Amino acid sequence: MDEPGSSPQSVFSDRVKINGAVTTQLTLTSEGKLRWNDGEDQRCLVLEKQVLGFVVEGTKVVVKTVVHSEGGCCGCIGSREAGLVRKDFVFEPVHGDSLNFWCQHLRDHLDSFGRPKRLLVFVNPYGGKRIAPKVYLDYVKPLLEDAGVQITLQETMHRHHAKEVVSSMELSIYDGIVCVSGDGILVEVVNGLLERQDWSDAIKMPLGMIPAGTSNGMVKSLLDAAGEPCSPANAALAVIRGHRCSLDVATILQGETKYYSVLMLAWGILSLVADVDIESEKYRWMGSSRMDFYALQRLVSLRKYNGQISFVPAPGFEAYGEPINHNSGLTSARESCDVSQQQLVKTHPCGYYGPDDELMNQEWRTISGPFVSVWLHNVPWGAENTMAAPHAKFSDGCLDLVLTKECPRLALLSFMTELSNGGHVKSPHVMYLKVKAFILEPGDRVKEPNVGGIIDVDGEVVARGNGTYKCEEKTLMAYDKLLITVNQGLATVFSPM
Repeated sequence: MDEPGSSPQSVFSDRVKINGAVTTQLTLTSEGKLRWNDGEDQRCLVLEKQVLGFVVEGTKVVVKTVVHSEGGCCGCIGSREAGLVRKDFVFEPVHGDSLNFWCQHLRDHLDSFGRPKRLLVFVNPYGGKRIAPKVYLDYVKPLLEDAGVQITLQETMHRHHAKEVVSSMELSIYDGIVCVSGDGILVEVVNGLLERQDWSDAIKMPLGMIPAGTSNGMVKSLLDAAGEPCSPANAALAVIRGHRCSLDVATILQGETKYYSVLMLAWGILSLVADVDIESEKYRWMGSSRMDFYALQRLVSLRKYNGQISFVPAPGFEAYGEPINHNSGLTSARESCDVSQQQLVKTHPCGYYGPDDELMNQEWRTISGPFVSVWLHNVPWGAENTMAAPHAKFSDGCLDLVLTKECPRLALLSFMTELSNGGHVKSPHVMYLKVKAFILEPGDRVKEPNVGGIIDVDGEVVARGNGTYKCEEKTLMAYDKLLITVNQGLATVFSPM
């Protein structure tokens, strides 16, 4: 609502009947607000925040809105204390010949926001507690329909189904792709887009997330950055309003094998990190709390891992680790992780293969184990209840490294209680820094030379060491050196702001 005494410029104004009762002057302002008087009170609707769309029913205009549950039409969208409700605002012009003018002005304003009109919506009926179909029907579909969005619904039927669909579909008929799921379907979509021959255009497709899975780290990060609760309604509104932001994409390379990541890489213990995330699968029915439960069990038998990490520090973090001789450690690591540009052209004629940065010319540093955990994050939240990397940015060209080497059990328990607010990074047992490239050389468990660990990328097991949970199953990569590089702002996501 405007400040008292201000007089916004009118685009169109006319006498109308509001909700079949009061006849008053309704004004559409140049600022994109509908204003009218309701008795002694002045009321308004903000088109960009509160108006989803409108339909014409005879001589009436039915405006589809979403408003604060305890009040009428005011600017309370996004309040943490109260929910949102869909509400129709109906007005009927006193002069019938002004109906077309109203419709044209409303349509022009809504179109100026650049909102998506055609969306492909993936629903994962099998993820987490299997609530995605209900979330879609109760929250997403009604809001999208009120906004006049054309929906193409696709339920995922098996693992990598979403990746298969987007890798070969006609993208030009959509304005965005929405995932009603946990983070896994989003990762599939990103990998499918980047494996296309036209990947450079395909990856520009805006992607939206609706929380309906176990972790929901990406959508939590997006909504929390805008001060909004992580709810299906708020997430759907972020898609409808059409605001976009860039998102870094990490490429994990080992030989000729590649995998694209937008969330995190984890190796070691602690809530949500690889061992706990994967080995707690037997408790999946508990939802995201399964990882906290299993992590407490693992405190009794704390694991440490031998190994080494190498990294290119971001500006301001050059003091961490020891410098690497370019002609020794880094060269051997790249030989194991990477391939020559000539091989890339020959072996991978299609698809994105990572940024073109010349890594050999960077100032690399190294830290040797043993490690309790290595956590590499692209966004702040690893799950709705885990602020893994509180200083992570969506498009800064860096990954946030959260590293734990030595940590007593009592300190580790305290560490875990701080994960919900990011306070764990203040622990004296934690190194927190930003890196622009990264090499992981995983080793065996300390005192168990024939038992390795698990490497988790965005909830997907990419490598298992000997003696680990389900180690007999084939994984995408070997339990060996991995090279991780970052392409700044490569992907695009729907954002609340």
